[in-house]
Amino acid sequence: MPPADETMAQQVDAVRAFNRDYTRRIGVLDEYLLASPYTLTQARVLFELGTRQVLTAQRLGDLLRLDAGYLSRIVHAFEADGLLRRRPSAHDARARQLELTESGRAAFNALDAASRAAVAAQLCTLPAPRRAQAVALMDALRRLWEPARGTCTLRPWASGDLGWAIERHGELYAAEYGWDRSFEALVAQLFGAFAAEAGRDARRQCWIAELDGARAGCAFVVPRAEDTRLAQLRCLLVEPFARGHGVGRCLVEQAVGFARQAGYRGIMLWTNDVLAAARRLYQRAGFRLLSEQAHHSFGQSLVGQEWLLEFTPDATGP
Repeated sequence: MPPADETMAQQVDAVRAFNRDYTRRIGVLDEYLLASPYTLTQARVLFELGTRQVLTAQRLGDLLRLDAGYLSRIVHAFEADGLLRRRPSAHDARARQLELTESGRAAFNALDAASRAAVAAQLCTLPAPRRAQAVALMDALRRLWEPARGTCTLRPWASGDLGWAIERHGELYAAEYGWDRSFEALVAQLFGAFAAEAGRDARRQCWIAELDGARAGCAFVVPRAEDTRLAQLRCLLVEPFARGHGVGRCLVEQAVGFARQAGYRGIMLWTNDVLAAARRLYQRAGFRLLSEQAHHSFGQSLVGQEWLLEFTPDATGP
């Protein structure tokens, strides 16, 4: 795995290359946006004023992260051109609410229509499957930058979920730990074996965690091959955007609760010592470390660990 600073340098170069390409594609390098009389920043101000009911200059500056002096010059210019007016705020006598005039609304509508037409034209250069993929990737990127706000919800797996889980295991472990493609192959084998038996065995289950409506993680439980009286927790994964929001804890608690109800006498798991956040989850849930063994797998020198949580007959929770 490259050193952390080299990895970061490669990531920075990739983001910069994307930014250069995308800004060229959407025309923001032009002096005026979409053949209008407005710069990109002026157009964004018009957009916010045109799509929000109540907006003060301070709130507008916060939304767009604009310097107060720069924003003030734009607002004054729009006022002078008859595009907006100010009126006292109903909630704060010291503040002034900004609103578009009839002329300002017409300017916003024209710019909004031109923007929609330009984006539609750009999307139409792609066949339908690639268009859907591009939109999904853009949405995923936007979600990654935004802090998750919702509550973790769990649901049983459905069509498409296992393919997603295999893909994300391969991508995340390669990016974060430098693991090679043999890890993704192993995960595909595990999920394939699970899917082959899941419909015939009520003691097998997989859960997909969601946060703000997006897949945020997964885990599944199967009987342990060496001792079917024990459950095995496998393939726990939490998306980067969802970390710190209790997704891993929800998945582990669900797996443990399911294993109890399914009649297992305990639940085991195998992990590696580099997965520190996952180990903390297991410890908090009551698992204890049974054994450790050094091994070379997935292109890395690792220390594998087995953890066990035994159930007592009168236990009601993890």
